[in-house]
Amino acid sequence: MGAYLLKRVGYMLVTLFIIATATFFLMKTLPGTPFTNADRLNEQQLENMKAKYGLDQPVAIQYVRYLANLVQGDLGMSFKFMGRSVNEVIFERIGPSALIGFQALIVGTFVGLGLGVVSALRHNSIWDYTSVTLAVLGMSIPSFVFAALLQYYLGLKWGLLPPALWKGYEYTILPTLALSVTVIATVARFIRTEMLDVISQDYVMTARAKGLSETGVIVKHVLRNALIPVVTMLGPLAVNIMTGTLVIEKIFSVPGLGEQFTLSIVVNDYSVIMGITLFYSLLFILMVFVVDILYGLLDPRISVRGAKAK
Repeated sequence: MGAYLLKRVGYMLVTLFIIATATFFLMKTLPGTPFTNADRLNEQQLENMKAKYGLDQPVAIQYVRYLANLVQGDLGMSFKFMGRSVNEVIFERIGPSALIGFQALIVGTFVGLGLGVVSALRHNSIWDYTSVTLAVLGMSIPSFVFAALLQYYLGLKWGLLPPALWKGYEYTILPTLALSVTVIATVARFIRTEMLDVISQDYVMTARAKGLSETGVIVKHVLRNALIPVVTMLGPLAVNIMTGTLVIEKIFSVPGLGEQFTLSIVVNDYSVIMGITLFYSLLFILMVFVVDILYGLLDPRISVRGAKAK
């Protein structure tokens, strides 16, 4: 197990190195300058600004310096927010995005799981048709449409919840519901499909023939095996949601990471763009690692096969 973990950490570091390298050199191809008021600066002032941030050095030297700082956990200084590090910008912005994203993931997973299970167990019934219809609508209609509807009816027309801004916990509910729609539809669709496939397997029929209760069959054999592809899908989906959805953040005026990322691209804030990209990549890689661990918990045969392969 220790060798396996060490090997996976090595892969993670190599992946991050490749991403950091690609992002760095792609930033150098962007047109324009990171100094938003460059048109108001004379040539000498512009040269001074470049010297201050090390942009007057050859690209190779900038690259080596960036990697050296990265190893120490330093993502550099922001060009837009003078005197502030990228680390500060990210950690100030990740909170709102992570909060509504985590809540959306929890709500979406449990509701979608319930819909998918009911749909599979009541196949070709009104419950099944209703669940499938809701899943199709959730996958087809963009989340910002649901956001606008929630904002209008629950926020403005009925006055049940704050329609926008970020002043307290109640302001997180509508963005959470809007974000959870996609999760609900995705989980419900996956669970329904996988459960219908697992229910027809021979080992499920054998478990029933041995006298195992229907609840035991569903929980221990059907649902447990059906969760494996769902776990695979939830890893990347969790990162996408928890790092912020720009449109939802814009609609509800959430000061999250997605908004900051877009703003950084507009003003060519190289260091913030690279920092957020690496932060996102690290979360994604960690989630893939967690998914691999959950595979072994859901199906011990996966761990056994992995051990034999080694």
